[in-house]
Order: sequence, then C-alpha cells, then structure tokens
Amino acid sequence: MKVSEIMTRDVVSVAPDAAVLEAVRLMLQRRISGLPVVDAAGDLQGIVTEGDFLRRAETGTQRKRSRFVEFLLGPGRLATDYAQASGRKVGDVMTLDVRTVTEDASLEEVVHVMERYRVKRVPVVQGQKVVGIVTRANLMRAVATLALAEHPVAAGDAAIRESLIAELKKQRWAPVGLIDVVVKDGVVKLSGALTDERQRQAIRIAAENIPGVTKVEDHLVWIEPNSGVVIEGPGD
Repeated sequence: MKVSEIMTRDVVSVAPDAAVLEAVRLMLQRRISGLPVVDAAGDLQGIVTEGDFLRRAETGTQRKRSRFVEFLLGPGRLATDYAQASGRKVGDVMTLDVRTVTEDASLEEVVHVMERYRVKRVPVVQGQKVVGIVTRANLMRAVATLALAEHPVAAGDAAIRESLIAELKKQRWAPVGLIDVVVKDGVVKLSGALTDERQRQAIRIAAENIPGVTKVEDHLVWIEPNSGVVIEGPGD
C-alpha cells in the first residue's frame, strides 16, 4: 500500500511569518497537533507542532539550566532556546529539519520514519511542494479499512493446521519443533513446550488469525529456568 492511498490531501498549513497565536488557534480549531509551514509558493519551510509550544515564556515553562550546563552548551544554543520560548512568528519557533516522504513511498517507509525520528506526522512532497500529509490517524484508518475489507474464506481442519505451521515457520521466535498442533472442527489445540513464556500469546494470535479457526485451546507449558516451576496454558 502506498502513501498516496491514505494521505490527507487537504493539508492545513501556516506561513512562516504568521503569528504564533494564529498557529495555536488553528491547531485548536482543527483539532490537529501539527502544521506544515509553507511559503507563498507552497514550498515546505518547516513544521510546527504542539511540542514547539511546551517551553514558552507565556506559561513560564522556558528552559532553566544551571550556569555550568549553560557554559557547556554555549551562547548559540542558549540563544536558540530563547528564540523558541519567546518568538512571536511561526518561523521563529518551527522545526526546520522536517522528515518527508513522496506519494509513492510505502507505508513501511512512513512507519520507519515515524519510529526512527519519533514524529507523529510526515509531510508528503513533490520536490519542495507539500501535496499531502500522513499522520498516525491516517495509519489507524488504513488498519480499520483493510480489516473491514478482508473477507477470508474459512478453511478446513487440515488447511488450518498447515497454515498455522507455515506461519510459525516464518517466525524466528517460534519454537516450531517443540509444538504440536491438532485441529478438529475449527478448534486448534496447542501442546508442547515454550522456550519463553512470551511466545504463548504470539502463537495464540497466529492461530486466531487463520480463517476458519473458531477457538484456540492452549496446553503449552513453559518451565521457568530459575525456579523450575512449570507454567501451563489456560486450556479451554
């Protein structure tokens, strides 16, 4: 799935010379937590988010550091902090280093950018022009849409067993050789041993995701290595 299929095209943006108060009001009115900053030509200049308003002079939350830390940071960094806390124009407080993607980027690429740079929204650009934006909400809607669109055909018992074993073989965390799978009338019965208790939930989820499965019975056991205590599954 591509970015162009889920992105918001009607992008709410703000100009670099707009007042900070205008950006705040716009974010509150539209119930959004960030705005791309674009110039008159529509070129991306930066992004302003809720995080840019955490340290503000109006609320008395500007950064306060010890003299020793100020000495280590130097005057340049301190001047930047002051501008961020006291600036009246969006261009004074916005983040300049913006992570972007193109319309043909995959959703995996977008999620990678969000996780790596800890951002909640990624502008979509053609060159320097903003043509859309992808937020976490867009990804959530994609999950909901795809889940509703799926209408898997129920499989027979033998096919369910084969599908589950095939899925577990693809997962490096799964102790396939230690697990026995029996399927009868859509009920998956799991027995055998785990090498880590956290595998239990993942194996159950793998089974539940197979079309035709009506129930999963967990009879897997795990022996706690320090105490030797045997931890059994919940069964029915």
